[in-house]
Amino acid sequence: MKIYFTRHGKTQWNQEKKFQGMMGDSPLLAESFQAIEALGETVKDIPFEKIYSSSSRRAYLTAEGIKNRLAHPVEIIRTDDLRELGLGSLEGQSITKMYEKYGENMAHLRHRLDMYDPTPFGGEAIDKMLSRTTGLVRQAVAETEKGPLLFVGHGASLTAAIQSLAGESKAELRSMGGLYNNSLTILETAEGDQPYRLLEWNNIDFLNQLKQQPDAIL
Repeated sequence: MKIYFTRHGKTQWNQEKKFQGMMGDSPLLAESFQAIEALGETVKDIPFEKIYSSSSRRAYLTAEGIKNRLAHPVEIIRTDDLRELGLGSLEGQSITKMYEKYGENMAHLRHRLDMYDPTPFGGEAIDKMLSRTTGLVRQAVAETEKGPLLFVGHGASLTAAIQSLAGESKAELRSMGGLYNNSLTILETAEGDQPYRLLEWNNIDFLNQLKQQPDAIL
């Protein structure tokens, strides 16, 4: 079974370089709807069995935009388990200013999740985020007859979850960088197959014609 993943379209806070997180949720930029349509056109003939979306508005609108381009539209299941990593009091704050305040810890958030400590700002533990996101994917796969499935989520949580499903350690979850908005990543699994196989990572070739600046801060 193939499992497809995409990060939501670029938002106002992405453009302003602000942390968004689990509870923060700024509007999608007008240009994002073009990128969502381009992604939808790319996957329109894939016979998805279901679409799973984060319950955050920026992700759900992305999922709806993709669904509207599909040759065979399917159900969208909204779930809190696909929400972004909870960032506590960082949410809505300038990324640059938070780097100045928390320094090394912010670098760990971007590069070394095994060394990242969310307690100074009341953030969500990485293990807790991985448990809910990878757990949701595994449950969805177990409940699916043949797939494929599409998951629409967020930069930090999806990046970590995908790499974890592919067998990477917590120290290596960010070794390939973060997901771009509206990028396409594909895993493949057979029954009882662990870890999943990474077939495609962070593909934005179909967005090149739009000449939009990719963003993978988280």
